[in-house]
Amino acid sequence: MLRKYSLPIITALSVLLIDQCIKLFIKANYPFGEVFRITDWFRITFTENPGMAWGLEFGGNYGKIILSVFRVLAVIAGAFYIRKIVNDKEHKGFIVCVSLILAGALGNILDSAFYGLMFGETTDYDVAVFMPPNGGYAPFLKGHVVDMFYFPIYQGRLPDWIPIFGGEYFEFFNAIFNVADMAISFGVGIILVFQSKFFTKTPHHIENLAESETPSSNQSTEN
Repeated sequence: MLRKYSLPIITALSVLLIDQCIKLFIKANYPFGEVFRITDWFRITFTENPGMAWGLEFGGNYGKIILSVFRVLAVIAGAFYIRKIVNDKEHKGFIVCVSLILAGALGNILDSAFYGLMFGETTDYDVAVFMPPNGGYAPFLKGHVVDMFYFPIYQGRLPDWIPIFGGEYFEFFNAIFNVADMAISFGVGIILVFQSKFFTKTPHHIENLAESETPSSNQSTEN
């Protein structure tokens, strides 16, 4: 039976494996800050995000709990939705995209759920201790998400002739993110770009209605 779901399973597990391996390696070996500078605009910079994807935050501790519960519910709902679209034989590209989104959400849930229990505090000078004797830095579902990819494509001051913001320092792109964030963004982006291709299939209830009406039409023609 699992063979029918091999495409979403392989997609999700591949994303999770890559995401978690990179996060665990960074978390266990580096303090906060720049790890590698591949180019001026492509850097591996270790930071932790207590909130949403792409380094966003909201709501303090209560917001963190609400976000974690929402993520868990969203993953459960996503798993059932993938089961439905596989059974409905939807476009394989759409199934892959939904699987990417699900895997990305689950990857960040694992960080917030378990990293606070598994690791001690990371600082600008100290690497986190794995399974410290006094316990981790946060309780269940209150851990931080590990981020590391940083692409400051442009850094500089805006021209003075630009209204309001002219002369101010500007950085594009300043978010620090991870593989799970990329999986979510790619999944959503591809669905938006190829929605006309993914959603051209005739709904089942319309197909069934057409099939049920066909004999009647033939019968009336014969009469």
